Amino acid sequence: MIALTLAEVETIVGGTIHARRGDTAETVVSGVVDTDSRNMTPGGIFVAKPGETTDGHRFVGAAVENGATLALVEHVVDEDITQIVVADVVLAIADLARAVVARVRAHGHLKIVGITGSNGKTTTKNMLLRILQEEGETVAPIASYNNEVGAPLTMLRVTDTTEYLVSEFGASGPGEIARLAGLVTPDVSVVLMVGMAHAGGFGGIESTVKAKTELVQALAPGGTAVLNADDPRVASMAPVAETQGNAVVWFGHAPTADVQAGEMAVSAAGTTCDVQVDGKTLPMSLKVLGAHHVMNALAAITAARVLGVAPETSIARLETVDLAERWRMQVMGNDSVRIINDAYNASPDSMAAALRTLAQITEPHERTVAVLGAMSELGEFDGEAHDRIGLLAVRLRIQRIVVVGAAARRLFISAIGEGSWDGEPVFFEDADAAFDYLKIELRDGDRVLVKSSNSAGLRFLGDRLGGLFS
Repeated sequence: MIALTLAEVETIVGGTIHARRGDTAETVVSGVVDTDSRNMTPGGIFVAKPGETTDGHRFVGAAVENGATLALVEHVVDEDITQIVVADVVLAIADLARAVVARVRAHGHLKIVGITGSNGKTTTKNMLLRILQEEGETVAPIASYNNEVGAPLTMLRVTDTTEYLVSEFGASGPGEIARLAGLVTPDVSVVLMVGMAHAGGFGGIESTVKAKTELVQALAPGGTAVLNADDPRVASMAPVAETQGNAVVWFGHAPTADVQAGEMAVSAAGTTCDVQVDGKTLPMSLKVLGAHHVMNALAAITAARVLGVAPETSIARLETVDLAERWRMQVMGNDSVRIINDAYNASPDSMAAALRTLAQITEPHERTVAVLGAMSELGEFDGEAHDRIGLLAVRLRIQRIVVVGAAARRLFISAIGEGSWDGEPVFFEDADAAFDYLKIELRDGDRVLVKSSNSAGLRFLGDRLGGLFS
């Protein structure tokens, strides 16, 4: 974080200072800001956030031991550290992030990119980070820091020398993106796609469209909306940007896209395609597994182009990326039994994309195995969505379908009802039982996809299988 006095922090967050260690209102703080005491470093600012299972106030002492010099708290704790008491620490870090980013923006050359979409946010964020970090100091979220806590904590990592801030905005309901994006008013807003992810929280697909449009509405004057030309729901956001006097730039396969992908070739080594941009045809070869990541790459290339980075440069940097993120199409195991661990998150769109990738990269002499868990936060659409994935897995001729967890049982039943391609689907109540089955069932030549929402926990099953065959 940039250097601020305790008095400045107190004013920004609307709190009250309780000084320790001889600190005064003019004492300067400038360390890392975090809710995890384990991440504290000397000079750090610890945010004592109450949680569902524990209370951050219990860990103020641990934060002190790791070097924290200030704690944002909701009540004073008996620890030797200066504390600023606020009514709500989550609102406080949002206020602090807004003020810090505004100061850096006023004094430097900071450009801000916001990314949202039902799928692909984290991959696109990482791709854009790879492109921009060689242009100048770039701050981007760790993992999926895209909620009411993670987004402000990422923003608070900017310094006076930061040139690019890439913010990822997730949401489980209306108004969340507006609140978070409103903290920084992006110069570039990227909308990847609108799908069924979190549809339960939004109350339907049209409400999801409105929620994602909030990022376009949050654009700074003179900003640019980077929109998916292939998704009609995303395309419908263009008039919102134009009405505000902002520009619109398109990416996708559609001939109207400013950055357009040609035909793709997908293999276990990655995906290749040509990129049409600025009257040129540029070959691109991605190591990241899955054809669906081409759209994420196009979005990153387009956003970087708006910021002045040549597409040729962006492509060259993206071709060095081996892994989008841990647990996202992460290739594990060995040449005989390859595990694709994509179980960090799942929606109907990403589940379908992962299954298609499994089918595309498996050779005729190899066997496809899909280990599937539940997709969460789908609300009233849950049953129908799981039905469709069960049907798709069979129609793609996935040869062994392994369903894990009671919440995914409907997927299992649908696959059985559709009829399997090579052996009946199997069901297990938990990951341990599935592991015991798979360690015996898997054989040389198997290509195994592990896919579920984060809450299903199958990413750890994927890790276990990857270790078993490493």
